[in-house]
Amino acid sequence: MTTSTLGLIVGLLLGIAAAIGGFSAFLVALVLGAVGYVLGGQFDGEIDLSSLLGGRRRD
Repeated sequence: MTTSTLGLIVGLLLGIAAAIGGFSAFLVALVLGAVGYVLGGQFDGEIDLSSLLGGRRRD
């Protein structure tokens, strides 16, 4: 299991635990799942966030 997949699962579970019930809980779980997937992909090397965040450029 890749880190991004694990991040997705953890984010979804935290979202469900944080906001139980209704459409708003679904949206919170969806957002936290996406954040978990992106952060997991960053740690796994699948996604490069430095270009989006304007990180330091090495010369």
